[in-house]
Amino acid sequence: MSFLNPVRHITFDAHDPYAQAEFWSAVTGFAIDGDKPGDDEVLIDAGHPRVPGLLFIRVPEGKTVKNRLHLDIQPPSGTRDEQVERLVGLGASVVSDRRTEDGLGWVVMADPEGNEFCVERGAVERGLA
Repeated sequence: MSFLNPVRHITFDAHDPYAQAEFWSAVTGFAIDGDKPGDDEVLIDAGHPRVPGLLFIRVPEGKTVKNRLHLDIQPPSGTRDEQVERLVGLGASVVSDRRTEDGLGWVVMADPEGNEFCVERGAVERGLA
């Protein structure tokens, strides 16, 4: 018997699941899993069994408070600042700039429906690539 319980999906409430999936697909590179505009549930899949997909489910109510859970994005190439600029171009907004003068820190952003996430320094900036 295995006691491991891998996370299968990270689920987001959404007004427009497909639009949210398109945004996060562009952020992560995960593929939309055959769903279509207007669907009530839309999954983007990492294509790897140990990496959870992101699932967007239609709900009527809007986001009203700060997230209790958020994703941290670490660019695999390029810099944090380049990633922030790219994400703003995709429709994200900067919520709080936590970058420091010494080049450390992160940027708190919000996706098009207001879900917060953070962009950390890239792998190259951390000496990991």
